[in-house]
Amino acid sequence: MEKVTIGKRELLNGKIVLDEYNPLWPVLFNQEATRIRNALGNRARQIHHVGSTAIPGLCAKPIIDILLVVADASDELAYVSDLELLGYTLRIREPDWFQHRLLRGPNSDINLHVFSENTSEVQRMLRFRDWLLKNDSDKQKYKNEKRRLAQQIWQYVQDYADAKTAVIQEIMERASTNTS
Repeated sequence: MEKVTIGKRELLNGKIVLDEYNPLWPVLFNQEATRIRNALGNRARQIHHVGSTAIPGLCAKPIIDILLVVADASDELAYVSDLELLGYTLRIREPDWFQHRLLRGPNSDINLHVFSENTSEVQRMLRFRDWLLKNDSDKQKYKNEKRRLAQQIWQYVQDYADAKTAVIQEIMERASTNTS
């Protein structure tokens, strides 16, 4: 993560704080999605609420994850400066992982994930969200794993996120085989 992070990485050196689901999270997402849409116009091809704050009943770090799809995420000149005017800061540039960009929100309670159109990661993120919205047993499995992992001491938040990979892959296998 050092080579893709812009600026200094934020140390955690502690446990992850998870909040119970907050019905205000979708409201906050909608407000922010409107600001982004107004700033980018049709350059914002899609805007979705993703991550745990998008799943009623799921505990989450109280940070809204927003998925923004643009024509070409690597063309930062086409969108980053307009997002900076809204208070966003470009923090991660991952050219080797679907040209992913991550911008932190104006109050750091937002992670804005930017991907290009027709990127498989966009569909994967939406499939995971949609599966958890309709599958209570996998939502509970994911919730239990998040709670278990949150009790450990993590140097960086990304280490916690990486530790969830196995359970996410297990759930994604079921989601992929049960999608019609």
